[in-house]
Amino acid sequence: MASNIYLVRQRISRLGQRMSSFQLNLNPLKEPLGFIKVLEWIASIFAFATCGGFKGKTEFQVTCPSTNVPDNKTITATFGYPFRLNEASFQAPAGNVCGVVWKNYVLIGDYSSSAQFYVTFAVFVFLYCIAALLLYVGYTNLYRDSRKLPMADFVVTLVATFLWLVSTSAWAKALTDIKIATGHNIVQELMPCNQQGVTCHFGSVTSMGSLNVSVIFGFLNMILWGGNAWFVYKETSLHSPSNTSTSHSQGGVPPPAGI
Repeated sequence: MASNIYLVRQRISRLGQRMSSFQLNLNPLKEPLGFIKVLEWIASIFAFATCGGFKGKTEFQVTCPSTNVPDNKTITATFGYPFRLNEASFQAPAGNVCGVVWKNYVLIGDYSSSAQFYVTFAVFVFLYCIAALLLYVGYTNLYRDSRKLPMADFVVTLVATFLWLVSTSAWAKALTDIKIATGHNIVQELMPCNQQGVTCHFGSVTSMGSLNVSVIFGFLNMILWGGNAWFVYKETSLHSPSNTSTSHSQGGVPPPAGI
């Protein structure tokens, strides 16, 4: 028991000594391992920024022919991240239009789970890239002399590649549904627009170009992480022999004495 505690303390002491020896080395950034990690870091920023910062609105015009002077009134619903459309109520300029209390009606659908999963995962990737880059450029020897760190990096890379595929696919499907729920179909689905004496004409909806870009960056991230898996794999003991076995093979047998 005492020997085990001593070994643990000794390993912690060695790790502390290695972590205290921070040496800035930018050479890993010139290699594919570090360079692609920088690209992953940048792509993750665009992924969560283009999705998490979106705000838009959809609007349509309502006409009440039963009035003496028919007049078009604009009804607007504002929505944005995390896209809980069922909480986005319609707003009329004069409160009630055509005898309808429009604030009692909302858009259809809740797509917060897909949007939040995508953005949250992108933020975690952003933080992981910072930690990995700090390890690459500040503790290069610690990373390459260790067997566990490259292996952990490799496992995280594989998991991140899979999660980028899952989260981006789910978000792309949700985005398609959001476009339908905020498009011209709202005129057909709103009950007041189907009442006699009320005429609704769809107006416009905010362009969702930034959301399309977020989907593109999601799949771009998947490609970057999948491609980088090979370069991370080359740093692991699965591809390269361990330093211990190498040193034993080189120094285990003494050279023959001269004749």
